[in-house]
Amino acid sequence: MEAFEILLTASFWVAAIRIASPLIFATMGELVCERAGVLNLGIEGIMTAGAFAGWLTVYAGGDLWTGVAVAAMVGALFGLLHAALTVPLGLSQHVVGIGITLLATSLTYFTYRIVLPEVTSPPKIEPFQPLPIPLLSEIPLVGPALFNQTPLTYLAFIAVALTAWVLYRTPLGLAVRAAGENPAAVEAQGLSVTGIRMGAVMAGSALMAVGGAFLTMSAFNSFFFQMIAGRGWICIALVVFGSWRPGKALLGAVLFAAFDAYQVRLQQLTGGMVPYQIFLMMPYVLSILALVLVARRATYPKALMIPYQKGER
Repeated sequence: MEAFEILLTASFWVAAIRIASPLIFATMGELVCERAGVLNLGIEGIMTAGAFAGWLTVYAGGDLWTGVAVAAMVGALFGLLHAALTVPLGLSQHVVGIGITLLATSLTYFTYRIVLPEVTSPPKIEPFQPLPIPLLSEIPLVGPALFNQTPLTYLAFIAVALTAWVLYRTPLGLAVRAAGENPAAVEAQGLSVTGIRMGAVMAGSALMAVGGAFLTMSAFNSFFFQMIAGRGWICIALVVFGSWRPGKALLGAVLFAAFDAYQVRLQQLTGGMVPYQIFLMMPYVLSILALVLVARRATYPKALMIPYQKGER
């Protein structure tokens, strides 16, 4: 009974939405990349670089929003490198993506040691604080969860709405989706498949980096190694879970975050009677099961991971 009552507490859903926020940013970023036909396996490294860049900017004296902007720019630069190698040159998206992850992660750790050579514990910054929305934040259960979060959490939900609007309500979004489905048709309209795909990868990578920055500037107040902890790979799975649609991907991110928040509370409830590794495993096992059930019916972009050269048919 107590295990069920956890689901009815406001604190549980506050934690779930907070855990979901970086996943939402990164999942939207990966979704944009894949909708254009490019698999971006550099997501884990890009999130790490974004987390560090945003934190370091604030630590060096910049304000929080400047830190977010710097993180986005760093992500876009890594996205540009990824796109330059995979789109016009047609190199393997798997190999390049893994290489970007290794490069971004290694450069981040190297820069950390150069900038802070004598530091034994991560320095702290003043992160974003919860910004309650008047009246809405007072609604039982829903209010604290959705309307008493930090500005970056609100921005994450705005990113979902903006991504959906651009993809399905604008000519740009139509071009991006066509580049991932039928690039020859895009070229027939006089548009550049290379330009569209590179722009999509840069924009998506910027969102991934902001997802990383959320961890150092909103969830926590410092940067430490291994803080991304596989979130990037989870986001790739969430794109498939969401059938490459922003709304469904958002649902998947919240669902995974709820699993994660739930296992923490179950650990406290059992008082150590069950090995904690069982609880840590729960969100991933449940996510795999959900992915297996949904992925079989998912319709993926037809040109995903297929290089395209001008003039091909």
